[in-house]
Amino acid sequence: MITIESLKQYGANVEEGLKRCMNNEEFYLKLVTKAVDDASYDRLKAALDENNLDAAFEAAHALKGVSANLSLTPIYEPVYEITELLRSRTETDYSEYLKKITDKKDELKNLIG
Repeated sequence: MITIESLKQYGANVEEGLKRCMNNEEFYLKLVTKAVDDASYDRLKAALDENNLDAAFEAAHALKGVSANLSLTPIYEPVYEITELLRSRTETDYSEYLKKITDKKDELKNLIG
């Protein structure tokens, strides 16, 4: 089961995330639990598979917002990087960025149980 302490160990900036949730731990944990299944991740992966950089940017930007609002730093950092590359329509291999995001998303999913 996910806890504030396990999120701290994961690397989330829990204090910042809690502030955005008016220090309501139950609400914050509920949002984190929902965030792990955010459809933006699947849309990002599908858009990159199709080499649709515009759709990939939109999905990455949405995912960046979710991870930033909840201060899920381990996910936010690689999402921020990929978002900025996509914003400038950089032609590159995005697989390493997607792997980092996937690994951190899976790690968070394991915390939730």
